[in-house]
Amino acid sequence: MSDTPAFQPPADTASERYRRRVLRKLLLAVGALALLTLALVVDVSVGPGNFPLMDVARVILEPGSMGPKLDVIVWDVRLPVAVMAILVGAMLGTAGAQMQTILGNPLADPFTLGISSAASFGAALAIATGVSLVPFAGAFLVTANAFLFALATSAILFLFTRLRGVTVETFVLVGIALFFTFNALLAFIQFHSSETQLQQIIFWMMGSLSRATWTKLGICAGLLGVILPFCLHRSWMLTALTMGDERAAALGVRVARLRLEMLVCISLLASTAVAFVGTIGFIGLVGPHIARLLVGEDQRYFVPVAAIAGGLILSVASTLSKGITPGIIYPIGIITALVGVPFFLSLVMSIRRER
Repeated sequence: MSDTPAFQPPADTASERYRRRVLRKLLLAVGALALLTLALVVDVSVGPGNFPLMDVARVILEPGSMGPKLDVIVWDVRLPVAVMAILVGAMLGTAGAQMQTILGNPLADPFTLGISSAASFGAALAIATGVSLVPFAGAFLVTANAFLFALATSAILFLFTRLRGVTVETFVLVGIALFFTFNALLAFIQFHSSETQLQQIIFWMMGSLSRATWTKLGICAGLLGVILPFCLHRSWMLTALTMGDERAAALGVRVARLRLEMLVCISLLASTAVAFVGTIGFIGLVGPHIARLLVGEDQRYFVPVAAIAGGLILSVASTLSKGITPGIIYPIGIITALVGVPFFLSLVMSIRRER
């Protein structure tokens, strides 16, 4: 009888390792979603006359269960702002993730290409001169102008991508040129504005969630509800794009068309977010980095986790804006900058240490 041991299949097969990786990524996504839910309840509970978390959660789940006073405070005053923080953060996180993917640059975000500057210029033009691109805009004058200028900038970038011989680097340079152009025009308007107009322009540019309404929430939710599934439907092509244009094309990906599709999605998300809440930086930059560290570049998990991370960051920033000084709500853009800069620097340093 032979002493040769019978063949034993490896205990740790490739399929088992793959299943474990998938399970780990799903658990991380579910955990991030649970943190986002907790952040929402905390955001609603913090403010003048802090309320217990359980009471707030009960009012959200069972309206009217804690009396009309708390019901009005939660549903009419605080909940729209808290939900807007999550939705706008998710929109910016998704837009940033796709921008970094199509450009192959982890430092890219929607504001890099001048979309935010264009929206700021459009809003300032409406505040200082009353000039509107939309007739009879009425109360939505500033919002409509900001949205259309941001969308027009995206259209200019879109046209440049249609030109033959235009590379990704040229695309970024055109965006940077638009960024400085609109910043210069914005400074020109500020120089000729009155003190009251200048104060309004600066406050709008700092970013504020106080303009949240259920109508705006419906628009943001509807936009995310369309674009997120679309991005997930293109997930394998986007994942292939992270390996380079040539390899993606060899796998059958129509690279130019994919970039155009994602640019449209990015433009709609970023322009809507900026038009509704003003300029809020770093969310589209930091959110995708967190997602990349947690789940990697696989777009099936990267895009949803980037959206959750963006919503979580802005929700925490919203809570901090109310909790730093009792009775005062700071502009959300200031908080995201103060929190985002050191956090982003720590991410950069951690990546360097890993290398």
